[in-house]
Amino acid sequence: MTAGQHKGVPPLLRVTAGPTGGDRATFRFRLSFRIGRQDDCEVCIKDDYVSRYHAEVSFEDGVWWVRDLGSANGIYVAGQRVPKSPIRGTATIRLGVYGPEVVFETEPTQAAAVRPSPSESKPETKREKRAETTSAPRQDSGHTVARYVEHYFGNKKTGDDVPAGQHTMYIRRAFEHVQTQQKRRYGRVMLVLALLALAAAGYAFYEHEEVLKQRAMASDLFYTMKALDVDMANIQRVVAESHNPIAAQEIETYRNRHQELEKNYDQFLASLHVYSPKMSEQQRLVLRVARIFGECELDMPRGFSDEVNKYIKRWQSSGRLKAAIQKATTSGYANTISKEMLAQGLPPQFFYLALQESDFDPYISGPRTRSGVPKGMWQFTPQTAVKYGLHLGPLVDLQRPDPGDDRDHPDRSTRAAAKYLKDLYSTDAQASGFLVMACYNWGESQMLPLVRSMPANPKQRNFWKLLANHRERIPHETYDYVFSIVSAAVIGENPRLFGFDFDNPLVQAEAVKAESGASAQAASTQPTLASARRARN
Repeated sequence: MTAGQHKGVPPLLRVTAGPTGGDRATFRFRLSFRIGRQDDCEVCIKDDYVSRYHAEVSFEDGVWWVRDLGSANGIYVAGQRVPKSPIRGTATIRLGVYGPEVVFETEPTQAAAVRPSPSESKPETKREKRAETTSAPRQDSGHTVARYVEHYFGNKKTGDDVPAGQHTMYIRRAFEHVQTQQKRRYGRVMLVLALLALAAAGYAFYEHEEVLKQRAMASDLFYTMKALDVDMANIQRVVAESHNPIAAQEIETYRNRHQELEKNYDQFLASLHVYSPKMSEQQRLVLRVARIFGECELDMPRGFSDEVNKYIKRWQSSGRLKAAIQKATTSGYANTISKEMLAQGLPPQFFYLALQESDFDPYISGPRTRSGVPKGMWQFTPQTAVKYGLHLGPLVDLQRPDPGDDRDHPDRSTRAAAKYLKDLYSTDAQASGFLVMACYNWGESQMLPLVRSMPANPKQRNFWKLLANHRERIPHETYDYVFSIVSAAVIGENPRLFGFDFDNPLVQAEAVKAESGASAQAASTQPTLASARRARN
């Protein structure tokens, strides 16, 4: 504090800020103020990483403080996300992981010069040098080497009644001096080794903390991408309903930003060695498919890979998967499903949800439920079918194929299923594909109340959080359903690696995805949808 200034009077605070890559401006404040993208913020920064009301700066108890106002991307100090931070002297914060920097500088204070106290230096003493002379004992007939050692270097009570002479005492003192010198020398060596070990432990701890910090930043980046996916899906719905050209341009902006974030996230994965060279190809595929369905590689629960492998063995012990894939490939269902999923910005791997529902049988009917008889490849109930524009046939109440029912037409029912998944993906599931599968299996009336009880953000609303909070209420059938789809998708990426004699049924879908320029969108977040199955009960 400057002279005459007391604790309640804020010192002048200079603020230098501006958008990333843009002109920076300097502001001066003595009162509290806000930082954000909104025009009524005292420090207005037009940047995509900045929330409308991102942070607030206030003077409390003699110190300026900057606080996060619940922004989407947070505030970072020295690469660490914090809820608030004091400003002492000069401080720099970043709005979001890759957002603009804001520099704060308080009015300089007068510091009293402190005269260092004189130090006394002690003169270094020289070590006394002592000439050591040794004489080799002769091997007389009455004496042995052991007797000489015992006499000169042993205990005072040697069993010999002859008292030690002056020569013997000199030798003993010389020996004690040598021992003392050696102990000091070894003590210094041990001290150096201990210091080296301590330094190594400190460096290892520092490296560990840095890795944890990097993992936290990478995780935040991943869920920022998922939040963008949810926003983009909602904007796409607006475009589809109103054909708003401004919204269409905004989608392109979101996609470009998403690609940039994804590139940075992949760099984090490389630096953290998440996909290490020691990892087997099967383990890589498990992580890759989890990410395709919108799960962060860094947040996968322990034992997830082992659980997927258990379900892979179930597929290997049965001919069901091979028969269903051959049917889908021969009938062109793989291309149809991939095309419709990609058109909605969803991963084509939702192809395996239809496998689990019907084995790609377009005329199958499920058991009768309170909502009616589910029919077709996607097992739509009558209520959900009508909601998504499907026409019901005259045999709607019978467990029989019905040519007049759109649910028995693969093209029409697949288009409706893709829209259904997309709608729920962008709302209740918060971009979690595993959560979509669970909802689709158990039903809206059962699952959605549990889903909606979780916070509405991608980091807190996913299948793992659902299991942690409501494991006793989730049927084993639903758990089975999710892991059956995921394991089938892992096999489908490279069937021959798992002993199957067919190729990836979605290879053509990957080519379509690359040609249409949609690869970045479909392989990044990867739209992890959330849907709610037909109301079975």
